[in-house]
Amino acid sequence: MDFTNKVVVITGASSGIGAATAIHFSKLSAQLVLVGRKENNLKRISLYCEKAKAVKPLPIVADLTEDSDVERIVKETIDQFGKIDVLINNAGVISMGGLKDSNMEMYDRVMSTNIRAVYYLTKLFTPYLIESKGCIVNVSSILGSKVTTNALAYNMSKAALDHFTKCVALELGPDGVRVNSVNPGFVKTNLLKDVGLSEDQLEMLVKNIVCRNPLKRQVEGDEVASVIAFLASDKAKSMTGTFLNIDCGSLLSS
Repeated sequence: MDFTNKVVVITGASSGIGAATAIHFSKLSAQLVLVGRKENNLKRISLYCEKAKAVKPLPIVADLTEDSDVERIVKETIDQFGKIDVLINNAGVISMGGLKDSNMEMYDRVMSTNIRAVYYLTKLFTPYLIESKGCIVNVSSILGSKVTTNALAYNMSKAALDHFTKCVALELGPDGVRVNSVNPGFVKTNLLKDVGLSEDQLEMLVKNIVCRNPLKRQVEGDEVASVIAFLASDKAKSMTGTFLNIDCGSLLSS
């Protein structure tokens, strides 16, 4: 796969799956727009990407829950490159808890980042994606379809994101824009550390998940990045409205 002269926007690019995706696309010669909240991390990932193929990314420090920041992402991308070819909606947050032990502040934070921000950023980029006959890849989760009780708002947000993928694929297909989703199982990233899990708690969670999935391993970030790149490439030119699960078989287990 080769993304030379393709402008690829990646949200949540300062860590986790987003950082792995940025590095992967840099090796495929993409012109990258890397969006993240953590400036130091974003600079570090941008420098790593630039060294890979001597293509300097455009880093944008932004909070996707702020409409003005979302609007600025679009403006800076178009001002710099004049187009967009691939939008990767990866940024997301998680809150732990079910209906009985969560609050509306947690709910609003998750929905604002995982759904509202995706909706608005995609809406603003849509005219440019139609012009380039580009594509969208949403990073969802198997928890959009797998029922659990310990992350209700997050699970709901990913179910909504999956439906968003299908609806927008149907709407934009006639305009030549493909919309797909990659749905990972457990990937050990900073996402869970951000909700307060200690290293010991995280290790216990990993062991519990790994022992229950058929392949007895966890998903690596670069594996998810490879699937995202496939969906964004011409190799997937007949795919839209599709979810690709990458979960070590977790959906097969109870």
